[in-house]
Amino acid sequence: MLGLDNDPLDREQAIETLWKYSLGGKKCIDAIMQFHGCLNLIVNLLKSESSSACEAAAGLIRSIASVNLYRESVAESGALEEITALLSRPSLATVVKEQCICALWNLTVDEEIREKVADFDILRLLISFLEDDDVNVKEAAGGVLANLALSRSTHKILVEVGVIPKLAKLLKADNTENKGSKVIRKEARNVLLELAKDEYYRILVIEEGVVPIPIIGADAYKSFRPDLYSWPSLPDGINIEQTAKAPSRFGASELLLGLNVDKNVDDVDEAKMKAIVGRTNQQFLARIGAIDFEKEIKSEGPGKSQQLTLLPCVDGVARLVLILGLADELAATRAAESIADASINEDMRVSFMEAGAVKPLVQLLANNNKETVKLPVIRALKNLSLSRTVCQRIEAEGAVWFLINLLKQPEISLNVTEHVLDIIAHILDPSKEMESKFYEGLVNGSKADSRKEVLDAAVFSRLVQIAKTASPNLLRNAISVIEFGIISNPNMDTIISKDITTVLDLALRQKVLEEPENEAEELEKHLLKLEEAGLTISAASRLLTKLLDSESFRQTIDTAVFIELVRKILRSSLPLHYKDWVAACLVKLTALSSPSQSLNNPINLEVTLYKTIPSLVEQMSFSSSPETKEAAVLELNKIVSEGVPESIQTLASQGGIEPLVKLLEERNERCVEASLSVLYNLSMDSENHTAIIRAGAVPVLRRIVMSQRPQWEKALRLLRNLPV
Repeated sequence: MLGLDNDPLDREQAIETLWKYSLGGKKCIDAIMQFHGCLNLIVNLLKSESSSACEAAAGLIRSIASVNLYRESVAESGALEEITALLSRPSLATVVKEQCICALWNLTVDEEIREKVADFDILRLLISFLEDDDVNVKEAAGGVLANLALSRSTHKILVEVGVIPKLAKLLKADNTENKGSKVIRKEARNVLLELAKDEYYRILVIEEGVVPIPIIGADAYKSFRPDLYSWPSLPDGINIEQTAKAPSRFGASELLLGLNVDKNVDDVDEAKMKAIVGRTNQQFLARIGAIDFEKEIKSEGPGKSQQLTLLPCVDGVARLVLILGLADELAATRAAESIADASINEDMRVSFMEAGAVKPLVQLLANNNKETVKLPVIRALKNLSLSRTVCQRIEAEGAVWFLINLLKQPEISLNVTEHVLDIIAHILDPSKEMESKFYEGLVNGSKADSRKEVLDAAVFSRLVQIAKTASPNLLRNAISVIEFGIISNPNMDTIISKDITTVLDLALRQKVLEEPENEAEELEKHLLKLEEAGLTISAASRLLTKLLDSESFRQTIDTAVFIELVRKILRSSLPLHYKDWVAACLVKLTALSSPSQSLNNPINLEVTLYKTIPSLVEQMSFSSSPETKEAAVLELNKIVSEGVPESIQTLASQGGIEPLVKLLEERNERCVEASLSVLYNLSMDSENHTAIIRAGAVPVLRRIVMSQRPQWEKALRLLRNLPV
């Protein structure tokens, strides 16, 4: 009766009967599949205009696909293509959608079929069905996506079609918004957890407001001991001022304190409010023993089984901080790992700080000698320390002393050394120190004294040892901490005696500067190496510049060698913004070796050509400040007018003509006059004529002449120089 030559109504009745029969189990399905060609006839009915026929055909395919033996046959029969076409119809009955998607759900159990289903068009449809009004359709769509996510090869296309924001929204939604949708929430969690196994995709998941949390088992929370009575405090440990002499009966004063709203309520920022809410929720769950009942998700990663769940950020951050304070060492270690992974941006880092994560992390660092515990804790502190605000909190909790002591131990691994030095360099950053002095006033005495105490001779000796033998990142951070030591302790004898010149020489000799760009194996890698070299060279130049203030240091170095090194860097292809301290260092070295400071001095000339002029062109081109542009063009005019050799050629080669022409249209008369003077000097070389004309100078100059602006005579002279 399924034959193509039969009446459509008979075919519809037959497919409905077969569908109902297939619900009897595998034996019934085997009986249907004994008939050769029946699968093709069933798939053909997916093209029917009758909703009942389509529903029955899709339902029967769903039943057949539930049997392992027949899934491949279903996929080869063209069912995937027909189901996709059917789901693409603009108006399709909900029951048909459900059966079609459930058929895909069963088919995608097979790993090979997942590759065929992971098509952009099918995925786009599935994501749209996540917002369907029918719960069954949403659950089925989530189930298909969960199956697809089990294959790593499908992760890229899943992310590209936008599955992460949709599923994160479903996971964060209240139960009241998704009544009866526990299945879709579970499937959304499964998909996101599978994607979060990839480091990059995990960042995308966290950016959508959900955090991976380790499942440690309900028994681990038995060590949680909340205070039976305590005065209200913020999660980060800040106590609220207590005005009452004794606690009120039944806690009425605390309740009123919580309900009090005054004109200063806006002073409590959003991060603090979220931290309070999250802590309250998680501590309540821990107290009543209703925590960690989520289904465990086992990672397939090598080495160990990781059990994870996902929580919205407010609850997730609070849960991780709660786990940090438990007696279970393994649980605290896993929480530290999760904090390290989740600290992807400033908001997350501040959230962890406000939730009180810094103090228990520092305590774990201080009280545990196992590297398996220390490494995750150090990773967490390292990622948190990328925030200047959190850096200050880490230092306030006394972490620097423990980190320095750890750094002094020569037996620690290179990995731990690198992480520890990263944290110390973030906290003791000389550029941030000078900035804080400028904006926030001098560092208080006790803080400055504590820094001097930890940065002793043994520390500098260890830093020099690390810098001589380690990676570029360690070299750069070691130099940064040494520089901080100079700022906090002007007595340089300790540092000079530790062979600092060897470290500086090593930092300034970067092999990447000798590699021609056109011969680099990969341009991107070459540029990345240049950036890394620039950071190291900039730090070394800054340190050398400050060390040159010491008479005893000047007597220990060969100035000529360092001048040659720095000149070579200045002439190199190093990005311009890294040459600021290079130029300053070169000028200072030259001043110490030669009294002549005129522009025609070879060293000063190189600084002008390779640093000053390119920087001024950059300011004219990209600055949004009219004052900055004016200052740049006036300085350029001064350099060119003084007849600095090769300044015209350098200005043209650095792309200075176009921004100069644009400045002619400014209303600032000083800008226009200076631009005309520089362009006139450029026009004296016929090789620049084409570039000046191409930049659109001619019509602008003619407007200046015709409107009789104060500079019209200079504009006319420039026009006469050009071949127009």
